Amino acid sequence: MAAHNEFGKAGEGMAAEWLTRRGFRLLNLNWKYGRYEVDIIASRSGILHFIEVKARHDDRFGMPEDCVGKKKMGHLLKAGVAYQEKFPGWDQVQYDILSILIDPDGIAGFFFIEDVYCW
Repeated sequence: MAAHNEFGKAGEGMAAEWLTRRGFRLLNLNWKYGRYEVDIIASRSGILHFIEVKARHDDRFGMPEDCVGKKKMGHLLKAGVAYQEKFPGWDQVQYDILSILIDPDGIAGFFFIEDVYCW
């Protein structure tokens, strides 16, 4: 596996742990629908969360969350709709971004942006 893929998987692992400590129940990791993938699907307080995880070593090219553009959100929405068709019954749904920035000492900073869906 390429180094950037390994780093991405490690970031998703850190995200899963961070979310669990904050009361989220993890439902799926890396859920696929066709060519689209949702990094983490979780629930908390009756709300279904589709979470895109972005991790970076530095902010040289912008913050991690800046990498989630209109195209990526469109893919996330399509996958989210497919998930809800397969697993119906959710009254509230959110699309979120969990940004992880790891400093030179290896310490991770987390920035959780909830309910980012806007079109």
